[in-house]
Amino acid sequence: MSKVSVVEVKTADQLKKFVHFPMDLYKDNPYYVPSFINDEINIWNAAENPALAYSEARQFLAYRDNSIVGRIAVIINHKEEKELGIRKVRFGWIDFIDDEEVSAALIHTATDYAREKGIDTIEGPMGFTNLDKAGMLTMGFDRLATMIGIYNHDYYPKHLEKLGLTKEKEWVEFELIFPEVLPEKIVKFNELIAQKYKLKVLRFKNKEEIIRYVDPMFDLLDETYKHLSTYTPISDEQRKTYKEKYFKLIDKDFIVCIADAQDNLVSFAITMPSYSKALQKSKGRLLPFGWWHFLRAGKKNDRANFYLIGIHPDYQRRGVTSMIFKEIFDTFKKKGVRFLETNPELEENKSIQVLWQDYNPVNHKRRRTYSMKIG
Repeated sequence: MSKVSVVEVKTADQLKKFVHFPMDLYKDNPYYVPSFINDEINIWNAAENPALAYSEARQFLAYRDNSIVGRIAVIINHKEEKELGIRKVRFGWIDFIDDEEVSAALIHTATDYAREKGIDTIEGPMGFTNLDKAGMLTMGFDRLATMIGIYNHDYYPKHLEKLGLTKEKEWVEFELIFPEVLPEKIVKFNELIAQKYKLKVLRFKNKEEIIRYVDPMFDLLDETYKHLSTYTPISDEQRKTYKEKYFKLIDKDFIVCIADAQDNLVSFAITMPSYSKALQKSKGRLLPFGWWHFLRAGKKNDRANFYLIGIHPDYQRRGVTSMIFKEIFDTFKKKGVRFLETNPELEENKSIQVLWQDYNPVNHKRRRTYSMKIG
């Protein structure tokens, strides 16, 4: 058997192979969900990804006998270093066949890059920022992946641990089955909370009415998560990009916004119908027929994914999460949604997990980042 060689991605053709490799690796796996191919390519384009304005990145492919057997990307986020004092090489987009020589070659590529930059720590899998996918799956390999979670084979963490990488951060994910009817005490509790704090649910007739609340939503995200040691504020360029790319995909009925008496946003939550099966059927492409699968998934779907939530610190632990859940329940009841899957939540972030505690959540997935100190 020939030796593994690692080559840096330099051409458009190599980048295309870098993006397509996991689709080949998981082509017979019923749980893998591909990303949008165009989005994956644009991640490495500075004109499309604002994080590249303050980050540097490289991508690599591993070959054996002229066949691609693995990939990895390495990233340095200089904004993270400047604002938080965290100096590390992030690694992500890591995929490999079940071969320890391949995984070792990829991790050695990351450590070599770190040494080249005078950095003594690597951590991954993770993207450029807090809003990118992060965490290697360690539980839930037999569950359908979501658009916002990384999927990987069960041998991945075993390989990294054998190479000496250790757990850095842990995320948990939950699945909930919605009840047919909300208990009367919950309905009354919501009414009391709304009256006590003079809160109201905002109703939107169309997406245009939501636009004025987009920046306040980003502000709330910063306020909600700023206490986490690894959180960096969302830049103006990122806000603009997310607003242009993703808000047009969101169904207004799946956005919950709660405001105070002066119309100041105090909380919001975004859910979406599950597009996992649509992405599988479309193979990561909207054209020529992928859009049809997405249209159908948006109109008729018994499963939804929880994407984002923001709650102003002044209103945390005051029952506002109950109001959010009540609104989500009402929407799901109308739409025929029975199952909700949460986004990955840091294990220690109990203030977010309290949202589900009264509804029998099942922890069905776990994921983590791995780190290593370089001697």
